[in-house]
Amino acid sequence: MSKLSSLAKDTAIYGLSSIIGRFLNYLLVPLYTAKISAASGGYGVITNIYAYTALVLVLLTFGMETTYFRFTNKTHEDSMRVYSTTLISVGTVSAAFVALVLLLITPLSNLMGYGDHPSYVWVMAITVAIDAFLCIPFAYLRQQKKALKFAALKMLNIIMSILLNVIYFAWLDGKDVGYAFYINLVCSAMLLVCMLKELTGFSYVLDRAVLKRMLSYAWPILILGIAGILNQTADKMLFPYIYKGADMEMQLGIYGACVKIAMIMAMITQAFRYAYEPIVFAGVKDKDQHEMYAKAMKYFIIFTLLAFLMVIAYLDVLKHIIGSDYWSGLRVVPIVMAAEIMMGIYFNLSFWYKVIDKTIWGAVFSGIGCTVLLAINFFFVPRFGYMACAWGGFAGYGVAMIVSYVVGQKYYPINYPLRSIAYYVLIAAVCYLSMVHIHDNYNLWISLGFNTLVVIFFLSIIIRNDLPLSGLPVVGKYFRK
Repeated sequence: MSKLSSLAKDTAIYGLSSIIGRFLNYLLVPLYTAKISAASGGYGVITNIYAYTALVLVLLTFGMETTYFRFTNKTHEDSMRVYSTTLISVGTVSAAFVALVLLLITPLSNLMGYGDHPSYVWVMAITVAIDAFLCIPFAYLRQQKKALKFAALKMLNIIMSILLNVIYFAWLDGKDVGYAFYINLVCSAMLLVCMLKELTGFSYVLDRAVLKRMLSYAWPILILGIAGILNQTADKMLFPYIYKGADMEMQLGIYGACVKIAMIMAMITQAFRYAYEPIVFAGVKDKDQHEMYAKAMKYFIIFTLLAFLMVIAYLDVLKHIIGSDYWSGLRVVPIVMAAEIMMGIYFNLSFWYKVIDKTIWGAVFSGIGCTVLLAINFFFVPRFGYMACAWGGFAGYGVAMIVSYVVGQKYYPINYPLRSIAYYVLIAAVCYLSMVHIHDNYNLWISLGFNTLVVIFFLSIIIRNDLPLSGLPVVGKYFRK
């Protein structure tokens, strides 16, 4: 139970910083969508470039972040030797990537459709290389349970990014979307300087024997990561090639802006992952680990369902985050959020093959999910546009989640509380459908009032069944009989 408490505490720290940070980052969305009209397609460019950088980040870290956690907790491995080997390997690959992009900048930018703006490509290449390298010292902070420093640095990066964007786009009334990428580079470089303590004070040693073992563990995670990130970004990268309408950049911008609203699920999943990975690998031999997996899964699903209902309940308010000419894409929000919940469940299920060193299964599951997503995009985007992108992600994550659960129960059975989970899913579905019905048939104020009651109702079920107020610290004494 102490591990579950530790998980909750660290998730709260990571989650609070992530939620606050993402909220502050959301301030860039109204800024961009106010200064860059949907018709101009400028936000479509930002959406497309960031989709590429997300994929490149996975390639440059090549599974070494998770691998670092696994090996630094092995009793026969020297943790600092593992750390320095990981830093050198990721740093070398990142530097080589930058050199290759600079060497091939003209044909590469032409291929991506940015021949007139090659700086978009090389600036983001340098930025993502720095970010990939920084993933390892950030992993070190997590492994050392320095959640507060981790959160502080992440917040510093976001605040600096917002200030520079506001200065350029609001104060100076700038219009060039390229400055969004230049600002990212400045902020990443600043983080590199802030990480000097985690990058110095020890001997850098590339242990080839350790690296060989790590790469053997990491390559399936790389494939898993590629498939996983393609599930999140392939639609945004492929959209310009498979959607042939003249309004391609506008449609991509609308989709990208509306997906931002749905990303609260990604925040929760990311916060949970940051806290969960070190705990899982540190206690891989503990007898109560299976019970912890089962409880963590249940609470993850409960609170993501609550977050889903809260976003849907106040979507008419949250939509003002983006410009009104982007609102036509709001119908993708519940689909993308549901997909993110399944992605989070899939992530939680993934630990069975990581702790028994069978990471090849992750590559198989993610590959299956990615194939489903790509097939739906290729066949349906030309006809249905970005709606097919949303449903493709939903189907891809859903298939990967189901297959991972079925196979996992065979090789590493965990007694998940399926009946209780199904109960919450059913209640959440009924709540969602009722909110949609009221929204479509009554005015805004009636809808908001009804939705508030629905959220309170769902929260009361959670409190009654799984989170009694009497068990809370400090305030709990007022609810004890």
